[in-house]
Amino acid sequence: MIKTMLCASLFLVSCTTITPQNFSSTFYPKTSVSLLEINSFDIYKDGKTLHALISGLKTEKDNVQTIRYLNSTDNGKHWSSPVDIQNTLSSALATRGNDVQLAANGQNLVAIWQTQGEIPNSGALVSVYSHDAGKTWNAGKNPAVDNAGDQSHVDLIADKNGVFHTVWLADPEENGYQSLRYARSMDNGENWKPPIKLDDSSCSCCWNTLAVSPNDELHVLYRDMNPRDMTLLSSSDYGDLWQSKKTVGQFDWHFDGCPHVGGGITFDENNDFYASVWTGEVSKSGLYTVNSITNSPVKIGRNATHSDIAILENRVVVVWDEMSVEGTGIFTAQSVDKGATWSTPRRLSANSTNSTHPRIVASENNALILWTEKQPKQSNQWAMTWLN
Repeated sequence: MIKTMLCASLFLVSCTTITPQNFSSTFYPKTSVSLLEINSFDIYKDGKTLHALISGLKTEKDNVQTIRYLNSTDNGKHWSSPVDIQNTLSSALATRGNDVQLAANGQNLVAIWQTQGEIPNSGALVSVYSHDAGKTWNAGKNPAVDNAGDQSHVDLIADKNGVFHTVWLADPEENGYQSLRYARSMDNGENWKPPIKLDDSSCSCCWNTLAVSPNDELHVLYRDMNPRDMTLLSSSDYGDLWQSKKTVGQFDWHFDGCPHVGGGITFDENNDFYASVWTGEVSKSGLYTVNSITNSPVKIGRNATHSDIAILENRVVVVWDEMSVEGTGIFTAQSVDKGATWSTPRRLSANSTNSTHPRIVASENNALILWTEKQPKQSNQWAMTWLN
């Protein structure tokens, strides 16, 4: 497919010019996905391969989500034929913010998602695994063990040794709050070690984000309960022991409700983290970036919410969705000074669309940005563009 390249000059907030960057036009890989409507997706980079997990409806009459796997070896320009991996025993309960999840290490892939239980909008996790690069899939075990419970907002990652790690929110504890749980698989998703409780009072509706830093430490970014600020837990021994939690963006937000907004996190070569976090604290409401160098939040926008962040060469790139008069759109900004200042935001999605929950995947000198988008009189679709 031939794509028209749009050149954009970006300017830092301090009015310092940085090198112009190129954006391609939005690409909709409908023929690759072959679903009428997209409810949820995950993207995972392993080496030069991008792995994607998509859930959605085949027809307007469907009431059960189909889950499909596909991959790309040219940074999303072309995708393989989709492979259905729907677990036929239960219906997937997947939405943006509570997405299906996927991780890969070589030929081994693991996928996890929440299923619909007896109580509406709640249910247990299921997992599937593949040992042949996604060609065939087998039913795995629930990492939460308790298949009768309610587990949601799962995230999944593989470390360099091929160990798969997952976190999720579990049934309310005795204190009435949901807890953050963790488990790992040493045999490529066939079995899971007994789960560990990381925090017995976490927010009950915000997604969690796992990351592995260059020094092989495992990290999870999640929203705490009181205050409702984003929090980081880390492990230097592959998940056996976890260090004391650290607040990422000290907003002191106290809120009795469900914000439905998690965050993004990435690490540079020096093991410093860069995070995108949102707060609803009235006097500080909006999206911020925070890094471990200064620990000082830098505001991106008041109306910006769902976000992701990545490092691309010598730049930090943040993407987010934001309501505007042209409809909810996907925006991006960049920093060349480790997040101290940011370029003027640029809209990536078309006007008059409702686009949400962007993800960014970076390579050495290129990044792929993906989201779901609803155009007038059309169903939700998978959309993407490239940032060079």
